[in-house]
Amino acid sequence: MEHIAVIGGGAAGLAAAVTAAERLRAEGAAKRVGVTVYDASDRVGRSILATGNGRCNFSNARLGRMGAQEAGYRNAPFVQAAFDALADRSDHAFSLQFGNPVLAFFASHGLAWREEAEGRLYPLANKASVVLDVLRSSAKVAGVEERCGCAIERIRFPRRPGDTFMLRTADERFEARAVIIACGGSIMPDLLADAAPALVFRKQEPVLGPLATVEKAPAALDNIRVKCAVALERDGRELAREEGELLFRRYGVSGIAVFNLSRLAREGDRLLVDFAPHVDDAEGFLAVRQSMLEAVYGSQITPTALLRGLLLPQVGHAVCDAAQVKEHHALSPEGRRRIAAVLRAFPLTVRGIGDAGQCQVTRGGLDVGAMDGRTLELQNHPGAFAAGEALDVDAPCGGYNLHWAWASGMLAAHGAVEAALA
Repeated sequence: MEHIAVIGGGAAGLAAAVTAAERLRAEGAAKRVGVTVYDASDRVGRSILATGNGRCNFSNARLGRMGAQEAGYRNAPFVQAAFDALADRSDHAFSLQFGNPVLAFFASHGLAWREEAEGRLYPLANKASVVLDVLRSSAKVAGVEERCGCAIERIRFPRRPGDTFMLRTADERFEARAVIIACGGSIMPDLLADAAPALVFRKQEPVLGPLATVEKAPAALDNIRVKCAVALERDGRELAREEGELLFRRYGVSGIAVFNLSRLAREGDRLLVDFAPHVDDAEGFLAVRQSMLEAVYGSQITPTALLRGLLLPQVGHAVCDAAQVKEHHALSPEGRRRIAAVLRAFPLTVRGIGDAGQCQVTRGGLDVGAMDGRTLELQNHPGAFAAGEALDVDAPCGGYNLHWAWASGMLAAHGAVEAALA
């Protein structure tokens, strides 16, 4: 029996394996071409279990209404071409019923879900393990073979038409008629070193994670959460702004708003935390607040009293410190002006990623310029396809990265089946 090899048993790899095996069965070719998933771990799908804090934000409902550019994908035109190609290959009626081919895929395999804020989709059971169970069960029914603890180290590409791919581990060799690369990670350059002409790789680095900052203030605020807006500024120009929850850490800041900004941030950029994003005129707001409190107390108030009930005490202390006002002295008009400025733009300087272990995706990998966006086949390398984090594609939080993994895996699977049957 000939084989389609899927290298990597994460989200993209499992979606590819299920799609390929089911397509082979539909073509009546399942007895002569099999699908095998190779994964270095002791079981497939481990990365899925960790997504969405164990709940698996597996997609976003807004992707049925907006394109890749609007969703914020890196290399958005390439991503949109892939999304459109997958839609062209899917059952249009079923896909339209659920918004897109990815949701149609999961619905047809029994996954139930619910929508939360900002279109985030989670399994109804609220556990990532349910998503993995659906995928593994579907793969088993479709006849997918799993080879776990099997780290593919190198792919030897066919030298002549009709030759097969040779997959090499430390001590084994496997042949394949077509290959889907869905492993991502630092292994990629070594894995594809045999490709000729050489493939272009973008340096891989963790993104969508917390940011380390230069200032000491976050250490004093460690583990304090605030609802706020955060702007990313470079050379006095605002690059992006996110609203949501921010978590101070001893090394800097975390939270979804910061995660999204980390995709754009560079060392030396400024983060401006707005503790009162829905207040139009901060100084006017504080002036009214001061007058009200002084009328109640019957005396002039301090900066501490001004911020009491508005901010957590530790945050109020940090704001006063950044505004360079004495917390327990009488509040002056100049002090109020300084506090208002810091309340709307608490300054932090980016040092870099704060904790790479918390980053949700890896940026980099195969340059999309070396790919056919309609099939995800490597140009000049027939029968070799790539999906998921193997490609230089990433997106904001909200289910967009997992959606890309599923969609790209499914699209690559269609191409791999056609290559294997050619």
